[in-house]
Amino acid sequence: MSLNDPKWGNRGGGDNNRGGDNQGPPDLEELWRDFNRRLSGMFGRDGGRNSGSGGGDGGNRTPEFNFRQMRGGFGLLAAFAAVIWLGSGFYIVDASQRGVVLQFGRFVEATEPGLRWRLPYPVQSHELVNLTGVRTVEIGYRGAERNKVLKEALMLTDDENIVNIQFAVQYILKDPQQYLFNNRDADDSVIQAAETAVREIVGKSKMDFVLYEGREQVAANAQKLTQDILDRYATGIQVSKVTMQNAQPPEQVQAAFDDAVKAGQDRERQKNEGQAYANDVIPRARGAASRLLEEADAYKGRVVAQAEGDASRFKQVYAEYAKAPEVTRQRLYLDTMQQVFSNTSKVMVDSRSNSNLLYLPLDKLIQSAAVQTGAPVVEQQVAARPAAAAALESNITPPRADALSGEARTRESTRNRERGER
Repeated sequence: MSLNDPKWGNRGGGDNNRGGDNQGPPDLEELWRDFNRRLSGMFGRDGGRNSGSGGGDGGNRTPEFNFRQMRGGFGLLAAFAAVIWLGSGFYIVDASQRGVVLQFGRFVEATEPGLRWRLPYPVQSHELVNLTGVRTVEIGYRGAERNKVLKEALMLTDDENIVNIQFAVQYILKDPQQYLFNNRDADDSVIQAAETAVREIVGKSKMDFVLYEGREQVAANAQKLTQDILDRYATGIQVSKVTMQNAQPPEQVQAAFDDAVKAGQDRERQKNEGQAYANDVIPRARGAASRLLEEADAYKGRVVAQAEGDASRFKQVYAEYAKAPEVTRQRLYLDTMQQVFSNTSKVMVDSRSNSNLLYLPLDKLIQSAAVQTGAPVVEQQVAARPAAAAALESNITPPRADALSGEARTRESTRNRERGER
């Protein structure tokens, strides 16, 4: 049984027996015709009209177009497509982003965060730019410090030495319009500007300054100079930080450079030791010199004062001498003898009288008295000096002129006799 058999799928003997029980599969041809009628109705075809002669189900039918229904269908499709096209103009801008609207590739406006709408493509388009995200570029290396890029890392210093410098630049965006339209590749712009800035700073600095004490200053100056270059080209980029990762001499001269560094450290150590010694010796020498100056000034003052006192005393003595020459002369003699006898051993000899006391050793007597009483010898001498002075004043008279002349003649004759004997 073929599919075109009118009895296929029908239960009973009639061709159009629809009243009986239909428990078989559906009529596929009828389903197909129903589908065609609905499709023709959708596109404006009239499935109920037949053209030509003849009747019955087996005749040929030519569909006629209904232009009104066709226009309605196309209108629905166009409206549906227009809604979809207009809906494609909505876009969302995050809080950390800014939207840039372009009309036929030309900048129109920058939009704030939120739900935004623009004319759909191809009239307008948009781009989202992240302004808060920190971006990093590496200069002199890529990924790790051992992955060196010598073309970027090797730089010449002011003292004509080569150093290997690796640093990183962190930046953010401050103007999305400048960032998108004023430079072709932002990362390359930052790399070139930072490399130019660092080369300029290193070229004006000494090698030791770049490698050791001046690394932080080099990074700060490089950040400022890089920002100036980027602002000059209106890139819309804000440099946040420049970090010096590594700074060292080339590997080919590393050993020689280490020796030079060690020698420099030894030189600094010896300079510090010499400075410490100087700091110890110089203050002491200055103190000794100051002390000697003070002592000299004190000695000067003392000598001058003593000379002035002696001169004043001499004037006073001379004034008294002018009043009473004999008394003054005797007093000067006694004072002189007192000073002489106070510093010498004293023995008193009585040669005028016929007494048994030939000599009197005063020093021995004073010492024996001090031993007996237990008093110090110095105190006994001090106590005995006033008594000795009184005895001298009472017993000793100034020598006369004739006696002095006779004594002088006796001394002269004694000297001549001694010379003759020799």
